[in-house]
Amino acid sequence: MSTKKQLLSIFALGGINEIGKNMYVVQYADDMILIDCGAKFPDETLLGIDLIIPDITYLLENKEKVKALIVTHGHEDHIGGIPYLLKKLNVPVYATRFTLGLIELKLKEHKLLRETDLIEIQADSALHLGEIDVSFFRTNHSIPDCLGIVLATPEGNVVHTGDFKFDLTPVNNQFADIHKMAEIGSKGVLVLISESTNAERPGLTPSEQLVGHHIEEAFFHAERKIIISTFASNVNRIQQIVHATIAANRKLALLGRSMVNVVDVAIERGYLFVPDDLLIDAREVKYLPPEEVVVLCTGSQGEPLAALARLANGNHREVKVLPDDMVILAASPIPGNEKGVSRIVDHLFQLGAKVIYGSSNHTGMHVSGHGYQEDLKLMLTFMKPQFFIPIHGEFRMLHQHRLLAESVGVQKGHTFIMKNGDVVDIENATARQTRKVPSGDTYVDGIGIGEVEGIVLRDRKQLSEDGMLVIVLTLSKADGAIISEPDTISRGFVFAKDFEELLNKVNVLTKEIINELQQESRQIHVLRREIKKAVGQYLFTQTKRKPMILPIIIEI
Repeated sequence: MSTKKQLLSIFALGGINEIGKNMYVVQYADDMILIDCGAKFPDETLLGIDLIIPDITYLLENKEKVKALIVTHGHEDHIGGIPYLLKKLNVPVYATRFTLGLIELKLKEHKLLRETDLIEIQADSALHLGEIDVSFFRTNHSIPDCLGIVLATPEGNVVHTGDFKFDLTPVNNQFADIHKMAEIGSKGVLVLISESTNAERPGLTPSEQLVGHHIEEAFFHAERKIIISTFASNVNRIQQIVHATIAANRKLALLGRSMVNVVDVAIERGYLFVPDDLLIDAREVKYLPPEEVVVLCTGSQGEPLAALARLANGNHREVKVLPDDMVILAASPIPGNEKGVSRIVDHLFQLGAKVIYGSSNHTGMHVSGHGYQEDLKLMLTFMKPQFFIPIHGEFRMLHQHRLLAESVGVQKGHTFIMKNGDVVDIENATARQTRKVPSGDTYVDGIGIGEVEGIVLRDRKQLSEDGMLVIVLTLSKADGAIISEPDTISRGFVFAKDFEELLNKVNVLTKEIINELQQESRQIHVLRREIKKAVGQYLFTQTKRKPMILPIIIEI
């Protein structure tokens, strides 16, 4: 490692002031380390968009400096963008055994597995990446094999916690490296980068062990079929469901592609233990007595295409929800998903099911994988950082995390509340936040990556709200005369049979415009522009709506 100090820079291309598409960068001199590369799902305003990933323009401009991608854990908001990154920037990927299994599933799907360098790490691994030495410590979260990262630079140590909580009785016996955290702090931490998801919630996060007892109790009270939905990645919760299924002397069926994939990886790599005769195919459910079956499915967040939504709508091919079946939502709705979850719960009640849903405090069927205030303060106390960067939360959570940091000794003015793209530069133990790098969202639409821009989304929004009107007419190439009458086709605007007079007026108006412009211009683009303008104004005065207008002019 060089003795001459150079500039240390820390920034995020995603995830710093949001929950999703996490991607953080630590750069010392000409060595750039990426931490996580996640994705997030679009809201209802992003019509037709499948996925949102970080904008990696800055990385592509500096690709010779990028040494590695290190992944803290296997949740979608930390690994979902990896295939799209590797298509443009093929760097080595370092992750734990279970996380690598989930990444491999994605790379197989994108046909990238053969050309990607995947390197397994553990909590005691050590990496030397240019001027930066990297070590790790184990943390607790709602998925196995989670790591915090220590990046040792000549300027000082940078610690990234990953997502964490302190669970002293973890279901999988993967205990957090508390002594190691204290040791890291005693050696000195220049910058702590720590998640803020539950910075507003007082107390300590409850242990996952509590959920197991509630699940078993519910299983014993169920009289018919049990359907339980949780995050596919929560292997600890799935293990508890397996134990409860065995205790209740039932068989277990899996629904949902992500659930099947994660369970396969977890069993294959030794993170989930399921007796050979416990699992049944979903097609067998209807042939077994309902009191002998448990169905474990995806869709706890109200996703419209997930297994639980299809069950609630009664259109799943293999499994039906029948009166007195018990349905358990073993997850709390992520903010923004409440409406979708409520809709599914309503449908389940209409089918006659007994539904256990709602906040984790009420049902006992879920505990968070993210630390509450006391967990966050404990991490800060272990690390004793000189500078602090709260991440992975909305702005109010970042501000609350700053207050927690100051309450346990972080100096006022040494916390940086940042946005994606903001850079903290540290030189000679002095930190400043004065510059930005390019950042933002890249939209994945089918096989297109980054091809859907604002203008396309604006068009989609207009189509979804006011529909479209297609005006087709044929002109003579020789003199521009109208050969066939205009034909107006409405899609999503008005029902043609009910608005014949309006559409006839549009046809008349179109003819008038063509006849007026024949003396001035026969250029097709001019005719289209004037038709759009005149028809648009007329329709707005008549309907107060602005459909997309597409004049199609054919010359013969």
